Amino acid sequence: MVFTLGLVVAEVFGGILGRSVALLNDAVHNLSDVPALGISYLAMRWAERPADSEKTYGYHRAGTLAAFTNAFVLVLLALWLGYEAVERFRSPVEVVEQWMIWTSVAALAVNGGITLALVRGRRDLNLRSILIHNFGDALSNIAIIIGAVVIGMTGAHWIDPLLGLAIGLLVLWSSIGILRESSHILLEGRPHDLQVEEVARAILTVEGVQEVHDVHLWSLGGGHNALSLHARIPDMHLDECERLLDAIKQVAAKQFRIEHTTVQLERAGLPAQSGYVMPEPAKK
Repeated sequence: MVFTLGLVVAEVFGGILGRSVALLNDAVHNLSDVPALGISYLAMRWAERPADSEKTYGYHRAGTLAAFTNAFVLVLLALWLGYEAVERFRSPVEVVEQWMIWTSVAALAVNGGITLALVRGRRDLNLRSILIHNFGDALSNIAIIIGAVVIGMTGAHWIDPLLGLAIGLLVLWSSIGILRESSHILLEGRPHDLQVEEVARAILTVEGVQEVHDVHLWSLGGGHNALSLHARIPDMHLDECERLLDAIKQVAAKQFRIEHTTVQLERAGLPAQSGYVMPEPAKK
């Protein structure tokens, strides 16, 4: 956060002295990183808190909520960046390419370093939102450096607002992806790497399970998945029911990495449900 804030100050001065809308747009973009990093850090600390009587599933979704908030702000920011770039097309301004180059080199060092530091946490949606954010910043810095060199060689000052527009589109594209994924989790959507049919078929392989229905899969956030289902079984003793329940949870945990499984057992002979049924053995 400290390095990013220092970078914002440098880019604002560089953008003003160099009269570069691309640098100013990138400065505003990096300024949004400061609260984004703060929110993500607090969300990480929050997600480590244990479950309590109020948050019975824990605080895993704090990171997802942070990612959603950051992405929503970035979408608005990207639209503003695009508007500013279009306005600069209408009223071209001569830029000082030396300021663009050296300021962007410093920015690339900061954003590249932050990106590399976050690579190991890319599986976490919260950290991935920051990783993509800073990776996009680093690409923007590279584009500004190349653009400044081209401007210096050709005098084509329209390249600056073009870069500003490209940066805005890059921010918009990356933010919409995070916004879509985080909203999917907040709306209790199925984890993308799990299929309801596959989970149901695996549960049916447990001895004694005759039918599976009312299957629900959702993510608690941070890679923690949950499952609830109804399983129809024949009449059996209570200790056999406990063995069967344990077997179902073992299948869910080992094959699909589902940490929280809730199973409602139902006696065979009840009216059939619309679900997944163990296939009849083939006739000889």
